[in-house]
Amino acid sequence: MDNQYVVGWGTLALINSGLAQGKNRTGLNWFLLSLALGPLATFILLLMEKR
Repeated sequence: MDNQYVVGWGTLALINSGLAQGKNRTGLNWFLLSLALGPLATFILLLMEKR
């Protein structure tokens, strides 16, 4: 696997974690989910409302 791809995917997971915490969600859970789903997790987070 290309190293740039792995770095980008990990960076996206970190961004999603921060976004989730801003919406009062568990950052660790969203980080792990983002590692599996990537951009789809970002889209889901953007559609969710803040708790």
